[in-house]
Amino acid sequence: MRMCSIASGSSGNCIYIGTDATHLLVDVGISGKKTVEGLNRLGLTGSDIDGILVTHEHSDHINGLGVMCRKFGIPVYGTRGTLEAIKKAGNLGETDDSLFHEVSADKKFILKDVTVNPMRISHDAAEPVAYRFQYGSKRMAVATDMGIYDDYTVESLRGMDVLLLEANHDINMLQAGPYPYYLKQRILGNRGHLSNELSGKLLSRLLHDDLKGVILGHLSKENNFAELAYETVRLEISMADNPYKGDDFPIMVASRSEASQLVEI
Repeated sequence: MRMCSIASGSSGNCIYIGTDATHLLVDVGISGKKTVEGLNRLGLTGSDIDGILVTHEHSDHINGLGVMCRKFGIPVYGTRGTLEAIKKAGNLGETDDSLFHEVSADKKFILKDVTVNPMRISHDAAEPVAYRFQYGSKRMAVATDMGIYDDYTVESLRGMDVLLLEANHDINMLQAGPYPYYLKQRILGNRGHLSNELSGKLLSRLLHDDLKGVILGHLSKENNFAELAYETVRLEISMADNPYKGDDFPIMVASRSEASQLVEI
């Protein structure tokens, strides 16, 4: 089972999850051209993709969705609220309605040899979800765009072998930065995005001896730096009430515009 962040950040998100037999994308928030280029670097083409799992309808998660659907006829999976919001926006272009498939939080479904299990998240979208994946005993999750987390979030993400987790902003950078007040409040709110600190605190509750890798994703271009996210999360792990230290696990930071290292288990 493999994971690669083709792009992750406020300007566009696209994550690859796959096995030898199954190839999936979580969101297509970059152009179709860039998506295909990212797949090519993995030795894949758009025709290889078995499904696109949409977390929610914001543009940085669906910008290339219409192009990929029309060009390759890829099935799209999302909650009813998400699919309705996408169709209502009307910016996908002419797409085959039969490609769209409704999913629900905590109701598993199978795509070839991968079990997909959506989970609820707190974000200012119609009906957003994160996604968990299982292949045999191997488990991965992609969880971003969460204003807050709770016990449900922790229980849903326990036991993952690989986790892509949001570390969107540094609170001090955001508060002192150029964003208008309403936007700062949105990002800091319960339906906004996880800060570096909250990401580290959540991760501290998910650590276990068999965790193979963590990818920090969805970083803000204006309100974060890769090094700052990395160090803050490591510090939160080391300060937390658990037996682990920040250096105990491989942690990488996903780039906004370049594919990450392929994580394989």
